[in-house]
Amino acid sequence: MYVPSAFRQNDLAALHREIADCRLATLISHGENGLQASHLPLLLRPGEGRNGTLYGHLARANAHWQVLAEGGEALVIFNSADAYISPSWYPAKAEHGKVVPTWNYIAVHAYGQAAVFDDSERLLSLLDELSARHENPRPQPWALSDAPEDYIAGMLRAIVGFALPIERLEGKWKLGQNRSEADRQGVHDGLSASTDPRDRALAQRMND
Repeated sequence: MYVPSAFRQNDLAALHREIADCRLATLISHGENGLQASHLPLLLRPGEGRNGTLYGHLARANAHWQVLAEGGEALVIFNSADAYISPSWYPAKAEHGKVVPTWNYIAVHAYGQAAVFDDSERLLSLLDELSARHENPRPQPWALSDAPEDYIAGMLRAIVGFALPIERLEGKWKLGQNRSEADRQGVHDGLSASTDPRDRALAQRMND
């Protein structure tokens, strides 16, 4: 990922928060048949390894897990808030007109070598933790124990888990840091006034 110094985010805690807040990540790796990509909810265990370890699972019918088992480097992309930036929001437009549209966004790239596993106990623990993460905020959270044991056992046989220790992390917070304070404020005001909640979400991140 191209990351100019003005947009680089090196704070590990901030990178971990972004990873944890991302509901669906993109896992990319390269094998004999070329590039493979899968879209997955992932679990971050920040205390495992220097940069934390990512856990997830793939359908056994998905050949991507076999690519991971080959041991090559994998890339996981976590996309956060993003928005189109109109030149009309820059006060500089009225001054000299030398402005163009751009796109602001927050993204984290994690690199590492995954190890696959299909031990039922380990898979069950992973699924339990993943489910709890997304179910706990609900008024009546669903749990694995709500489903018949033989049904869950069959589902476990249909998936393969993986652990990906993060060897390298890149964070890009492209939030107009290369613009003047007046232009940044103009962008913030423009995004905040938008009817699109995604625009307002990025405006909020500019205040973080």
